[in-house]
Amino acid sequence: MTKATEVTGDLSPGVIPRSPIAKTRLFFKLHWHRGAPGQATPDWVLNFCYSMWLAAFAFKLVGSSWDMSWHFMWLRDDLAPPHLINTVGTVIIMVLVAIHSYTGMGADRRSLRLMQIGLVVFLIAAPLDVINHRVNGLDLTAWSPSHMMLYIGTGIMQAGVIMGWLKYAKPGRARTGVLLGLWAFFLENTFFPNGQQEYGILGLRAWERGAPEAEPELLNFAANQIGHPVDQVAVEYFTMPIDDWVYPLWGIGVMALIFALARHTTGFRWAGTTVAAVYLGYRLVMWPLLLGMGFPVSVVPFYLLAVGLAVDLAFRIGRGHPLLTAGAGALLVTAFGYGMLWVQSQFRPWILGDAHTESAPPVAYWTAAVCLAGVGALWAAAGPGTRAVSSLLAKRREKTTLPAA
Repeated sequence: MTKATEVTGDLSPGVIPRSPIAKTRLFFKLHWHRGAPGQATPDWVLNFCYSMWLAAFAFKLVGSSWDMSWHFMWLRDDLAPPHLINTVGTVIIMVLVAIHSYTGMGADRRSLRLMQIGLVVFLIAAPLDVINHRVNGLDLTAWSPSHMMLYIGTGIMQAGVIMGWLKYAKPGRARTGVLLGLWAFFLENTFFPNGQQEYGILGLRAWERGAPEAEPELLNFAANQIGHPVDQVAVEYFTMPIDDWVYPLWGIGVMALIFALARHTTGFRWAGTTVAAVYLGYRLVMWPLLLGMGFPVSVVPFYLLAVGLAVDLAFRIGRGHPLLTAGAGALLVTAFGYGMLWVQSQFRPWILGDAHTESAPPVAYWTAAVCLAGVGALWAAAGPGTRAVSSLLAKRREKTTLPAA
């Protein structure tokens, strides 16, 4: 019986240690042998592995959030604490991908390839970003090519993790809870570039009221890049380089599609609202922490809660009819998202009066028509694709499920 347990790793709950270090030792003792993707994985190994994925993404989340704020204050970023925190998450991910790749446990071929490709893209982008900074100076926008590669690499990794957990985790609250957490990380990574405008508008207003958040060295650097003195033009170039149409299309249109995917994959009726609430909860925790440390803070995108709610309501209205769901979703997302974003933008004049600050970035509201058409078309087109993927996953589960003894 002992030998069989050592081979399969099928341990009783009382035998499994609580300490992550002890669990790691036990895993390597029982399971560190080469295997093809899709190897049978004991429940405790699967849960431990994916809990470490959540921990890794949490390190990267905190590091990237602090890093965004850091770059609106300081010019220097070599060995900056936010980078070091982010690196901890990256190292954990490298170890996890190596374990999945070598043992074949906890991931099938498709999800493993996404994890591997995402990690490779991220590891290529990181030195390219450093080289870009060395050659061209500090990159003053979150939307630059090297930064986008970092987001894309992380997003591909997260997609692989979501697929792996979706396939191997047993149905239940734990499966749904972890999925919601993974979708919240995916949302944050995708939404992250919008932070340029959310930090930027407050940075611009701070300079205009005579209390700049950025150090003089950073302001001088930004001004020299365009051959200007440190004036309104230079500060706007540093803080608000992105056109006003980008923010709402990315924050409402793209995020709505992510909420729809979260709702579809979890089957939880309030998935969109929950993912939005989790993300906003994190932003509301980080806001006072950054402020307390003396770093710049951002506008908080409260309107995302309305977008998540719109997606959930669309699924309830559609009730399994893809085109009806997509049509209702496009209408509700556009109405709720743009409506709530407008209301949020009025908080400053309604509550703070003439205070020289803002409660939302500038928005080009003509993009509502683009959002309506784009979300409707993409959501409708995604229906056949998601059904095909669901059918494929169901068939593969049947093939990999062993008959009961």
